[in-house]
Amino acid sequence: MTEIERIDQLRKELHAHNHNYYILNAPTISDKEFDRLMRELQDLEAKHPEHYDENSPSVRVGSDLNKDFRQVEHKYPMLSLGNTYSEAEVTEFYERVKKSLNEDFEICCELKFDGTSISLTYENGKLVQGVTRGDGVRGDDVTDNVKTIRSIPLVLQGSGYPKSFEIRGEILMPWKVFEDLNRERELREEPLFANPRNAASGTLKLQNSAVVASRKLDAYLYYLLGEDLPHDGHYENLQEAARWGFKISNAMRKVHTLQEIFDFISYWDTERKNLPVATDGIVLKVNSLRQQRSLGYTAKSPRWAIAYKFQAERALTRLEKVTYQVGRTGAVTPVANLAPVQLAGTVVKRASLHNADIIASLDLHIGDMVYVEKGGEIIPKITGVDLASRPQNSEKVTFITHCPECGCKLVRYEDEAAHYCTNESTCPPQIKGRIEHFISRRAMNIEGLGPETVDQFYQEGMIRDAADLYTLQAADICRLDRMGEKSAENIIKGVEKSKQVPYERVLFALGIRFVGETVAKKVARAFPSIDRLEAATLDDLIQVDEIGEKIAQSIIRFFSDEKNRILVNRLREAGLQMEAAAEDVGGRTDRLQGKSVVISGVFAHHSRDEYKAMIERHGGKNVGSISKKTSFILAGENMGPSKLEKAKSLGIPVMNEDDFLALVEE
Repeated sequence: MTEIERIDQLRKELHAHNHNYYILNAPTISDKEFDRLMRELQDLEAKHPEHYDENSPSVRVGSDLNKDFRQVEHKYPMLSLGNTYSEAEVTEFYERVKKSLNEDFEICCELKFDGTSISLTYENGKLVQGVTRGDGVRGDDVTDNVKTIRSIPLVLQGSGYPKSFEIRGEILMPWKVFEDLNRERELREEPLFANPRNAASGTLKLQNSAVVASRKLDAYLYYLLGEDLPHDGHYENLQEAARWGFKISNAMRKVHTLQEIFDFISYWDTERKNLPVATDGIVLKVNSLRQQRSLGYTAKSPRWAIAYKFQAERALTRLEKVTYQVGRTGAVTPVANLAPVQLAGTVVKRASLHNADIIASLDLHIGDMVYVEKGGEIIPKITGVDLASRPQNSEKVTFITHCPECGCKLVRYEDEAAHYCTNESTCPPQIKGRIEHFISRRAMNIEGLGPETVDQFYQEGMIRDAADLYTLQAADICRLDRMGEKSAENIIKGVEKSKQVPYERVLFALGIRFVGETVAKKVARAFPSIDRLEAATLDDLIQVDEIGEKIAQSIIRFFSDEKNRILVNRLREAGLQMEAAAEDVGGRTDRLQGKSVVISGVFAHHSRDEYKAMIERHGGKNVGSISKKTSFILAGENMGPSKLEKAKSLGIPVMNEDDFLALVEE
């Protein structure tokens, strides 16, 4: 067998294994064997670039290259469904259809998956395009990201599919993947995703498809469109689609009566809690495509379909105790520890109580039966107390006065809801939290290190601050549990590589309170070396755009602490970038000073990120949405019609990229 023949064989085998694992849930080989075959394919493809196939199984791993999204007009508009919240409204829909058709009809009942909508186009059995819903008329071309989702077939199975067709569905993040992702973000003290829908939507719009691949998204498909479909029945077409390799929910049912619809709703209102993905309702569709065409559309939604939305999830469980977590800034967060209860597909044992004011407003006592809700949100919250079942002589929950980790007295600053431990020097969670922030992806991005490694090094006495990372030796790392030569080598390489991270990210990594990514960029431009920043006065700092007295005071406090000055000097001696590169300092002007700019569309001369950098370099501010405060829109090709219409209605100028470049390069 030639190497080219082996490539074709491996592609065929791996497509089949993907289908068995992600669609049928019945793998026939081990993960290790699958990975071995994938590596063999990637090695052979690297040797034979002339045999490239854009739908090879190897595209599932994604690419590190960032790509801007091109806007694409939908062949068939992606309309939203009308929502109902009661059986009475379902009855009205059913009777309206019955009266309009005046003939027998069937209803297809489906689960309403709570994710982000996607439209997939296949030609000659191969995936050629994946487009988001967008505004319903146009969406973003996210084909490269869609190809990383293993439950979406790149090449169809069997036969009988149309030469060209579109299939729509929902991109989802499974509960377990979502909870693992939020757990990682919580450890890094990054904002948590509110629910799997937001997480899936945000992931699908990432410009690095390798990161998308790592997020393990899933997809269910639920609507087939095209000129040459096999059946008049929507249900029957989806059964065909399942045979072609698509993931179609087996919960779908075809019914004939109103009572059968109510039975379906009643069953899934309870059973959906056991599903691995989020659902928020039921979709009802007239099954016949001929009858769908007869019923037609309103301006916003089809007359032949409707969505029934479930009520918010709520459960009653016992409050067993309240514990407290300390973050890297010293903020103390109370956590309700609950008797385990099933809620929205997961077992809930904990809920955040946020701060002392929330505890007081709920008047919580240990042993209370409390109402816990998720609604559309994943992070559980206590919404009330069943006072009638409160145990006699139960202990009232009062916020602690001293740090649970180091015993330091807590303080509450004016105008803040949180309590803080001020012992930055020896409070373990604060020390480890600052190091974890320092190594995080958006800061120093030190590969090979994570929260568990930081904890291990801390427990072994190898690190007490971020500068200690740069004194680590491979020989010392090797002797630790679960650490080998390869792990040690990767960590040392990651630490060494971080010395090239630009100055603005080093500033962010230092963890100065209130200095996030955006503020760090502005500070770095105004004070292009750490020495100039350390010497800055309050007046100097508040002259910088968006730097108020609160942030300025925090920066001054940081540098007034001798321990922080020593840390900065040790990092400087280790080789970190403590001043802006010459190319970043040069070429700055105030031509866009005070201007707020929205970027929209696809550009020919530079990427969106490059244009954003130009706007900031010339004193402007990038904003994400159009408002009365927007100075102008930098517009490329395929600018969304809704944005253009809003700009016209507000009288906001629209500038093309040639005019923009002429403006900033005068």
